[in-house]
Amino acid sequence: MAMDAREIEALIKAALPDARVEIRDLAGDGDHYAAVVVSSKFAGKTRVQQHQMVYEALKGSMGGQLHALALQTAAPDA
Repeated sequence: MAMDAREIEALIKAALPDARVEIRDLAGDGDHYAAVVVSSKFAGKTRVQQHQMVYEALKGSMGGQLHALALQTAAPDA
């Protein structure tokens, strides 16, 4: 069962309430997405830590319902 972009956004926003989230379905199949996530919670974190925070928010969906997610993460500009 593929994952809906709205569901991905909701999971990310539940974990990172201030996040600005933009999601694109790359292949039109509900399995391959690109996401841009901007959150103040990323301040002072490495890119790897930021990505880990997003993967944790997805609650184990990566590799199952969600096959691929190309991530871009950042803290908001000061």
